[in-house]
This record gives sequence, structure tokens and C-alpha cells, in this order.
Amino acid sequence: MTRHPHIGADGPSQRQLRVGELIRRTLSGILARGGVHDPDLNRLSITVGEVRVSPDLRVATAFVLPLGGRDREEAIALLARNSGELRRLVSKTTGLKYAPRLRFVIDETFDRMDETRQLLQRETVRRDLDGGGDGG
Repeated sequence: MTRHPHIGADGPSQRQLRVGELIRRTLSGILARGGVHDPDLNRLSITVGEVRVSPDLRVATAFVLPLGGRDREEAIALLARNSGELRRLVSKTTGLKYAPRLRFVIDETFDRMDETRQLLQRETVRRDLDGGGDGG
């Protein structure tokens, strides 16, 4: 079994969760108001779904998705290009003593929700859920 680098043996600590949510809200605000000096990044509408912070609080991984799910690669490239400025803005806004290094990955949660929704719409699945299948 592989362990996620941002989760300890007992899962994330309360501190990790608190710092992650603080960074998520801060990044969301910065991106929503176009607070970065990059017009290419500012023209994109990006949702920050979650931020996971490493146990030592040195690395924060932001799970992001551009509006409509389009331009994913471009969004990640632009966020990476501006990660230094975003890190400084997060540090200044949050008051954290040390701002973690920011990493950005596409948030696949929305894709999985769509797949689940489509699966639940299938006739055979609906019939099983309604108790009309052989097992019910």
C-alpha cells in the first residue's frame, strides 16, 4: 500500500487541516479577484477544491479545476509559473510564519462525481437500487 506524502500514519493532523483550509480560502480569494500580476492567469476562473499540507507544513498541494474543466494543462502551467508570487501573497495574507511551497494538481473529484452520477442513471443500476433486480 502506498502512502500519500501529505498524510501521516493516522491521517492529517488538526493543524494540517486548519492550515490547508486557511491556504485554500486565501488562494481562492487571490485567484477570484485576479490578485496576481499575470493577465493570462487572471483571465481563468479557477476553483480551489482542497489544499493538503505535508506533516512538516513545508509543502501545500492545491487541488484545482478551471471553470468548466477546460484548459486544465494551461491552468496548471500558469499556476506553477506564478507559484512564487502566490506563495508570497498567501504568506502575507495568512500571517503564517513560513509559507509552504505550493504545488498544483487537477482536482479529479468532479470527474468522479460525474462518473458516479452517470453510473447511477443506468437502467440496470436503477433497477437494482429500486429492489427490482435478482438480488433484492
